[in-house]
Amino acid sequence: MKKTLIASAVAAAALSTSAFAEEYADKLDARLALMPTVYGNIQLAWAHTDMDPGNSETTGLVDNGSTIGFKHSHEISPGLTGFIKAELEFDADDKAGNGGLNAFDEAYIGVKGDFGKVWVGSDDSVYEQNIDYVVNFFEYAEYNIGGSYSTGEGDLVQYVSPSMGGFSAFGAVQINSNEVQGSAYPYQLGVSYAVDAVTVALAMDSNDGSTAYSKGAACVTAPDTVVLGVVVPGVETCSASDVNNENTYGLRIAYEMDNVMVSGEYQTRSDVQNQFGLIGVYTMGANQFALAYEWMESDAPGSKDEDSTVSLQALHNLSDNMYVYTEAYFSNKDDGTNDQDIAQLVLGATYVF
Repeated sequence: MKKTLIASAVAAAALSTSAFAEEYADKLDARLALMPTVYGNIQLAWAHTDMDPGNSETTGLVDNGSTIGFKHSHEISPGLTGFIKAELEFDADDKAGNGGLNAFDEAYIGVKGDFGKVWVGSDDSVYEQNIDYVVNFFEYAEYNIGGSYSTGEGDLVQYVSPSMGGFSAFGAVQINSNEVQGSAYPYQLGVSYAVDAVTVALAMDSNDGSTAYSKGAACVTAPDTVVLGVVVPGVETCSASDVNNENTYGLRIAYEMDNVMVSGEYQTRSDVQNQFGLIGVYTMGANQFALAYEWMESDAPGSKDEDSTVSLQALHNLSDNMYVYTEAYFSNKDDGTNDQDIAQLVLGATYVF
């Protein structure tokens, strides 16, 4: 009888402990679901540059875009998910005078569901994501040639539709304040089509307004004035770093099959520039090899500027979290009077978590 009572007591205690542990685990899971995901990377690089005519120089160890970020998503209701992302930058190379988190990259809030995805804040624009591929592919990219679109990455409302038979539409509008050269609302529109190994994207950027709102054009504050004995603070005005508001049009066609990817792009903006880029990428196990050619010709009245860049990359993934790479750039800059050749070698390493 006593053994039976003891056994019953032990069993009851075990069940009670198991129930407590299960309840605690459920509460812990609920709390963890409320916590954001922390991620980031440290990127360091070394570069040597030769210029002809010009001087040769070796860049010491430099930060190449280290960041730390936070992201989170949750179900608002069945079929509707809310999400946020915030990404801050820091310099990993210098300790003396280092301000820690000293710059800003992305921050936005949004919702997604069967209707597509809408997000508001600062992020790479939908035009950049769909068209301007080559310049964003390489790690160091000091002499790569980007497109001439000027709607920046700040204060954007962006939308991407769901895929409908391979077709998807996307757009963005920048919400400018009256303090930034008027109250224009630059916008981007585009469509993409993906079927099997081929992706085609066509987009435009209105280039209205000022790039100052998100690309840091110069801002000047007028001196304070005194009116009827009252001090009136000076107003800050930001000048546009843009040259006109002609539209930029871009087309990108990409083919990807197994371990080979080829992508070509063409971008044009009247009275500014025409740009072409072509890249091929080959992956072999933990290794990646890339070769790209970019060309730009100025369309500005009276300008004879013409730039070209050949870029090479050999990248090796040491693990899921760390990779090292070597990049070489061969660039030519010709303004019709002066012709300069530039060669650059870059060694770098990145740890991602």
